[in-house]
Amino acid sequence: MVNNFQEKRREPRRDAGGRVRFDIRIGSSLERVEGILLDISAHGFRAQHTYSNFSSGQELHFLHEHGEGQARVVWNRILAGAVETGFFVLTE
Repeated sequence: MVNNFQEKRREPRRDAGGRVRFDIRIGSSLERVEGILLDISAHGFRAQHTYSNFSSGQELHFLHEHGEGQARVVWNRILAGAVETGFFVLTE
């Protein structure tokens, strides 16, 4: 069987684990979301969580065992009972 799947990732990913925390500014309030870190790359990461309100282009603060800083939501996928989101880490 031939696999016709075209890899779109620009960077190799490494499996990761542990918790990830997001601080999201909504108007004048701050919302905190926690999830599980799935994998990381040189400039991004993927996480699983239960927050379904992330939108592409949204910027937020993150913290996990591999780093801390600002990230932008690249994509958001709703799964049965969970949400997966891909993030691009912003450099200052």
